[in-house]
Amino acid sequence: MPIFRKKHKLDNESLKRGVGLVTVTDPNSVVSEQFRTIRTNIQFSSTDKKLQSIVVTSAEPSEGKSTISSNLAVVCAKQNQKVVLVDADLRRPTDHRTFKLLNAAGLSSYLTNNAVYEEVVQSTSIPNLSIISSGPVPPNPAELLNSANVNSLLERLKSEFDMIIIDAPPVNTVTDAQLLSSKADGVILVVPQGIAEKGSVAHAVEQLKTVHAKLLGTVMNRFKADKAPGYYGGYYGGDYGGYYGVDDKK
Repeated sequence: MPIFRKKHKLDNESLKRGVGLVTVTDPNSVVSEQFRTIRTNIQFSSTDKKLQSIVVTSAEPSEGKSTISSNLAVVCAKQNQKVVLVDADLRRPTDHRTFKLLNAAGLSSYLTNNAVYEEVVQSTSIPNLSIISSGPVPPNPAELLNSANVNSLLERLKSEFDMIIIDAPPVNTVTDAQLLSSKADGVILVVPQGIAEKGSVAHAVEQLKTVHAKLLGTVMNRFKADKAPGYYGGYYGGDYGGYYGVDDKK
């Protein structure tokens, strides 16, 4: 059974140590299988266009979006896809700690022309998986993420990788996720059961709609089956996470 802790406690732990990679430490577990289910549902969520760049975000901080994006990147890489995980949370980055990488140069360095492409794309111990860490925390994250350099970076990544997973800041706290979502092929919204408030999630969805982002669905994490029926819709996962379709008419 998962241990539920306060938001700030979860956030501080991930900032110091990164997030858990259950898909690496226990690839045969039920939890890892749910990440593979999420991967499959994403792959079949669009029939008219190949999904190559996906933003993973949440409504509020400390709701598990970095855990989802990191483990999703791992299971996609294990499917023999060339995957790059981009830590675009330039305010509170964690991915370099999760994958035990240096963060002297990263996304912020590239966007400010202080590093070239080859300096910011780092390989990992996981075959087929590369990381672009956040780089030094800049004073103007939103301006950087709205720059032309982001577009050029995404175009280059699309030419070299099968899947680009972007770990973005929460939607309701800053505009960063909206800016990134408008440039990506799709968005996944992470919704922790028992923590996320329905109004907050609804507001995040509306914020994404204003930039015409393609919301692929939501992943419910910290899941307890006895609380699921009728709350956010049909459940397709197990005791850790689920993938949900979004009815844009509601």
